Amino acid sequence: MRKSLYAGWVFVFACYISPAYSQFNIDGQFIPRAEFRNGYGKLISKDADPAAFVAHRLRLQAGYKQDAFTFYASVQDIRTWGSTSQAKISDDFLSLYEAWLETGLGNNWKIRIGRQELNFDNARFLGNLDWALQGRSHDFIQVKYEKDKLNFQLGGGFNQDGQKLSGNVFTVANQYKAAQFARLGNTAGPFEYSLLLWNDGRQFTRNDASGAVAEKHTYYRQTIGLPTLKYKVRNTLLSGFYYYQLGKDPQGRKMRAYDASALITQQLNIDSAVSRTLRIAGGAEILSGTSGNNTASVNRSFSPLYGTNHAHNGYMDLFYVGGAHENSVGLQDYFVKARLDFNSRFFTQLDGHGFFSQANAYNSTGERMKRHLGTELDLSAGYIFNQAISLQGGYSQFFHSDTFETIQNNGTLKKGQNWAYVMLIFRPTMKNKFIGVLL
Repeated sequence: MRKSLYAGWVFVFACYISPAYSQFNIDGQFIPRAEFRNGYGKLISKDADPAAFVAHRLRLQAGYKQDAFTFYASVQDIRTWGSTSQAKISDDFLSLYEAWLETGLGNNWKIRIGRQELNFDNARFLGNLDWALQGRSHDFIQVKYEKDKLNFQLGGGFNQDGQKLSGNVFTVANQYKAAQFARLGNTAGPFEYSLLLWNDGRQFTRNDASGAVAEKHTYYRQTIGLPTLKYKVRNTLLSGFYYYQLGKDPQGRKMRAYDASALITQQLNIDSAVSRTLRIAGGAEILSGTSGNNTASVNRSFSPLYGTNHAHNGYMDLFYVGGAHENSVGLQDYFVKARLDFNSRFFTQLDGHGFFSQANAYNSTGERMKRHLGTELDLSAGYIFNQAISLQGGYSQFFHSDTFETIQNNGTLKKGQNWAYVMLIFRPTMKNKFIGVLL
């Protein structure tokens, strides 16, 4: 409730000062989405009923800019329709999404302090989680350098779950206690690349019989990588990325894991007069995993941690979204995608994925199983009505194997696993009019 009141006062203050300053601007976005889930996120058992609902994101954004600095705040309401009564006094769905101050540090240098998005490259490892209605933002300090096509970012954050008088035990689930990163991006002719170093520490605690903390550690895991590797020759794009994780996982086990991907994309210009194009892409991504009967102290399962994972490995979000398939046998994703832009307003896209485990998987009797996990087909479409409003929808079907049924551990599964959605997107100031569709 306090957070909601604080967020509301931010915008009351912003609206109060707006008549006095011409550099003040206010905008927002509204995204209602209807979904049908019959295997989305976790394969559904044969005795379970599918889910259906409507939810929305309403985000109000305000910025105040002068030559020396920029102040920005964003509040959002995330709710499922019907989750509160019609005659309600208050609820907990309004929150502060971003609140930061950015100021210059000299030629080409800036510093941004506060709650902010970290959204880089193809969002495989650092993304704003735009598909999820709540999004993702970090309490962070970020120093930026930008000149021509060269950009450099350096930053970090330190988190606590309250303003304590003593002690430093951090108890917020699935969150780092401390993190630091450095990233460099550049373009040289037809070649584009970036380099990333990320270090995050997770709190580990063990309680005694009385519930008091008997043991505590902060384990640090490092991720180093080449998030962007692109080389374009005429209408052909060669791209890929590579990450490697080391250090220790949140349980103190040694980390040795990787994520590698390669992709070739060909664009065919069918009718330049109406911007009609066809893009065909084929590639693979391999995320390392830990063998199903492994009892060693080494964790070989790569974690994409803070990425917008919906855009990768199929749109049914069975892999690496919300913790799904984490610390498991890894993944080999072989895919083909085709997108037809009829014009600048209307597109349709069909993706096909073949999924396999990267490490060996075993059943309950210790017998090694086949590595094939399943096949997924994703159909997407979108239409832009005007500068402010677009419509997007999709349908996905998953055909699972016996191996994946064992890994999912959700009983006997339905033969038909599918998911469908449709959403209206209102965000007049953003260039990207569609969400979560990657090609």
